[in-house]
Amino acid sequence: MENLIYIREVAHSMKLNDLKEPVIIISASGMAEAGRIRHHLANNIGNPLNLILFIGYCAEHTLGAQIMSGRNPVNIFGEPHEVRARVASIDSFSGHADKNELRRYVEAITGNLKKIAVIHGEEEQALAFGQTLRTMKPQTEVLVPEYQHTLEI
Repeated sequence: MENLIYIREVAHSMKLNDLKEPVIIISASGMAEAGRIRHHLANNIGNPLNLILFIGYCAEHTLGAQIMSGRNPVNIFGEPHEVRARVASIDSFSGHADKNELRRYVEAITGNLKKIAVIHGEEEQALAFGQTLRTMKPQTEVLVPEYQHTLEI
């Protein structure tokens, strides 16, 4: 893409705030929790001509989840910002395997698994997936650690 510009420096990123023509800002958002995306959102979320498109999962209580759920206003850097931009999501570009992919992976493992630890995801989903794994592999110890619990491997 000859018109794609990769911005590495903060000063160049800040200049995006002054643009008046249509642009697409692609950001590794971290669920809109940190980094330059917060600045881009603060400067663009109030414009109804803009679209904020999420292409992956946003955990509960993150800025991304708040925006996707329709919360208005949202706090960015401790300041309320009216959400006037259109908001949409496409949940098909996650870097993580989903529960069905993980189930298929565990099913494909031959031999005796001693332990499985579910260490990623919201608590309710992690507990449910832990139960699914217990049903699939009844001879395997399935652990779903609680907050701040440590596992020694």
